[in-house]
Amino acid sequence: MVAWVNLKIQASASYADIISDALIELGALSSSIEDAYLNSENEEALFGEPNIPSNTLWQNNTIESLFDDSVSIDTIIGKLKTITGLSRIDYTIESIEEQNWVALTQSQFEPISILNKLWIVPSWHTSPEPNAMNIMLDPGLAFGTGSHPTTHLCLEWLINEVGENDRILDYGCGSGILSIAAKKCGAKEVVGVDIDPQAIIASTQNAKQNHVNIQFYNSESSFNFEADIVVANILSSALSVLAPIIAKACKPHGKIALSGILREQIEMLTEIYSVWFNLNAPVESEGWILMSGCKKSIS
Repeated sequence: MVAWVNLKIQASASYADIISDALIELGALSSSIEDAYLNSENEEALFGEPNIPSNTLWQNNTIESLFDDSVSIDTIIGKLKTITGLSRIDYTIESIEEQNWVALTQSQFEPISILNKLWIVPSWHTSPEPNAMNIMLDPGLAFGTGSHPTTHLCLEWLINEVGENDRILDYGCGSGILSIAAKKCGAKEVVGVDIDPQAIIASTQNAKQNHVNIQFYNSESSFNFEADIVVANILSSALSVLAPIIAKACKPHGKIALSGILREQIEMLTEIYSVWFNLNAPVESEGWILMSGCKKSIS
């Protein structure tokens, strides 16, 4: 039984917000904006440096809006043309059947073991090993459920590298999973930053659920923190631009772990980060790379 219609509209940065807001006014049940090239080699990263506002939209955007199936999409598109002044709007529609969305979503997430030392457990599950190191996690709207190879790589690295006196910076904290893992591994102090307000909300809630004390900041805000370890699981384009910020945040002889990197991007990032760090051999999982290293002494 068809219950909803998903309307996808392609729009430039100049019109994406206008169209999304107009769709809500025209009766959309929800509306979201994503990079039109999401999960492709042309994906565009949005990131911000401390005290410097980020770009808020991609150059090419896909607006997804959900309507009741009784709504005339032709009428919606006609009204959008009037509101925006556009003579042409590129769109597609998809029918969505009614389902138990909560059960469907929950079925996609099972407890995950990392090195037989750490379990990532969705909050609706019971841990397979209650006496082990466990992270109870609600995926929410932020990246970081433990299922992606880059998150696996970073978690494995943290388990092996974090010491009890370490101060950790998680740059691009997403769901807070790496921050929480660092704290569970015994880190003295952990700070997480992200450009996405939803990530800060999800991270804060997940940290509270796991009974760990972690400070989370928007990366556009001002914070002063020198870390023994900086971990950043973000896109390679963001890693390249934010390299001076990440390097500055890591103290001399401190360590970094970088992921969100594809095999063909190793050479570029090695050239950038070798200015500040002595880098180790990359570690690979399912085509994704983790780069790590130790910061050079100040000459």
